[in-house]
Amino acid sequence: QVQLVESGGGLVQPGGSLRLSCAASGVAFSFRTMGWYRRAPGKQRELVASIDSGNKAHYAHSVEGRFGISRDNAENTVYLEMNSLKPEDTADYYCYADRTVVEGVSAYLIDYWGQGTQVTVSS
Repeated sequence: QVQLVESGGGLVQPGGSLRLSCAASGVAFSFRTMGWYRRAPGKQRELVASIDSGNKAHYAHSVEGRFGISRDNAENTVYLEMNSLKPEDTADYYCYADRTVVEGVSAYLIDYWGQGTQVTVSS
């Protein structure tokens, strides 16, 4: 059974930094895409960053230039380096990963989610 476990959240002052980690266990395949979503109180879930199997990264406009995503395929881990944090970055952060399953002529994605880690940016 695949499990994703996040760590690294917490309370940080505006302008500070945090590094989130997400480690997957029970994995017997390669993930296609790994990434991070967040959900702030009263807001919809937002894709923060993603990184594909070729290490091509995509970022939400709101975090571009401040956040960096990376992955370690050997360890099935994805990281989110968050710098110059702002109060509006306060949210629960969830990591996800997906893989492609091919059955005959059909292919589909299965995604996996972590339980979330809270990030609070406040003075």
